[in-house]
Amino acid sequence: MQDTLFSLQGKTALVTGASRGLGQALAVGLAKAGATVVCASSAIGGTDHTLSLIKQAGGKAFGLAADLSDEVQVEQLAKDALKITGQIDVLINNGGTISRFPATDYPMHEFKKVIDVNVNSVFQLSQLLGREMINNGYGKIINIASMLSYSGGMTVPAYTASKHAVAGITRALANEWAGQNIQVNAIAPGYFRTDNTQALQDNPERNQQIQARIPAGEWGEPEQLVGAAIFLSTQASDYVNGHILAVDGGWLAR
Repeated sequence: MQDTLFSLQGKTALVTGASRGLGQALAVGLAKAGATVVCASSAIGGTDHTLSLIKQAGGKAFGLAADLSDEVQVEQLAKDALKITGQIDVLINNGGTISRFPATDYPMHEFKKVIDVNVNSVFQLSQLLGREMINNGYGKIINIASMLSYSGGMTVPAYTASKHAVAGITRALANEWAGQNIQVNAIAPGYFRTDNTQALQDNPERNQQIQARIPAGEWGEPEQLVGAAIFLSTQASDYVNGHILAVDGGWLAR
């Protein structure tokens, strides 16, 4: 039992936003745990580096491309992932986007794009692949939330709204599907070194403020998210439902 508790041998996974940063680390981590991983990004060939990392580690992976703001492409992504692997046991909704503007000047087309990518695609992929998981009697869905699932932030109203919505979708789907052996949970990363946080890292004053508040004393690295993802992807979490797991160096405890 202990040997298989955190194993993904024989399982298949789809990870969106897998070209770099958190998504790349998650895809590689799941592959090392034994999963066959379908890596998705917005650009054709965008996950080539991720695929090479997985193959170097002895894993098996495939690459797909889809614009997560396009409902038709999201549906095709789900179909293609199922066609490649036969079934998806683990879905990690990591793909996302962010735009920074003061609320008074926030362009509505940017607001809508963030919601389409960060919220609508999460629900759509969960719905499409959740149906298959229900038919199979097994499945794990992990949504990537945020510290801004708990607070408001500054100059990121669309992103904040989207990450509050991700937390809500996670709980709503868990309520409906937990009884059918589908565990739906989320990970809320703290401040990690990724493209999405580059503007904060590059701002000396804000960077210092963030590091000073984190009890761990430093930004997180993408690989530090992998353990939580493996836990929520494996049988180790079979009785965990609708939970938002903060991986934040203690940020929320401060």
